[in-house]
Amino acid sequence: MSLQYPGHQEQTLYQAEPNMRHSIQSVRDHIHHLCKQHANQLVRVETLDGDVFEGTIIRCDRGILYLSLPDYTHQRGFGPSYYNHVILPLVLFELLVITLLYT
Repeated sequence: MSLQYPGHQEQTLYQAEPNMRHSIQSVRDHIHHLCKQHANQLVRVETLDGDVFEGTIIRCDRGILYLSLPDYTHQRGFGPSYYNHVILPLVLFELLVITLLYT
């Protein structure tokens, strides 16, 4: 979707290198496939920023991983809760590690 503002000039602030688009899409698609394969399983996720979360993969859609965090006291999640759990949306290309946890 693109918004047009008549009479306004444009200045590009950032543009990804052409080969970067393919790399990012490839990584995103690979992680998406893995997350869909392991839906409803307990995982530990580490982001590029060093945040670590443990929860259950609820779904993966449009480049976003939805992780259910039971009894999580920090209200970082957005949107509706899932059986009194916080749902945390995580952008796939910001994920560094996803570890499958066995109970």
